[in-house]
Amino acid sequence: ATVSEPAQKCCTENIQPFLSSILEELMGPVSSGFTEVRSLFDKEVNEIIQDFQKTNDIMKLKENVDQLMNLPFNSVKMEPCYLKVNLLQELLQDLKSRFKVYHIDFVIQRTQNFMQELMENAVYTFEQLFSPSRQADSAKVATTIEKVKLRVLK
Repeated sequence: ATVSEPAQKCCTENIQPFLSSILEELMGPVSSGFTEVRSLFDKEVNEIIQDFQKTNDIMKLKENVDQLMNLPFNSVKMEPCYLKVNLLQELLQDLKSRFKVYHIDFVIQRTQNFMQELMENAVYTFEQLFSPSRQADSAKVATTIEKVKLRVLK
């Protein structure tokens, strides 16, 4: 009872007025990181489509889809996504001094883990939706891949 009122007053005066601006500032790098994940998935699937249109090789298509399944674990390809979130390091330094926010590296690491998880879900969903279509007429495969990609991105 003795601490409640001063703590409530402190939060109301010193923290609450800044919460929306803090959230907005932090969401910039987070949003750009997730947008980069989306762009990477889109780019990789477009490359699969283009390769299939050139070769019309179903075995090569299967290899490319299998490689896509490993995309979330390909640190080289995922690196640009992760770098977008590293901007949080600078933003959180200011919060650390003003609001005693600690464990900045943990926040960044968890955000990057969520990005990897999102990519895992995207490639898994793509594979599950596309898998029944692999046996389809090869003339329709590229169109099917595009439709599945758009469905996953939705």
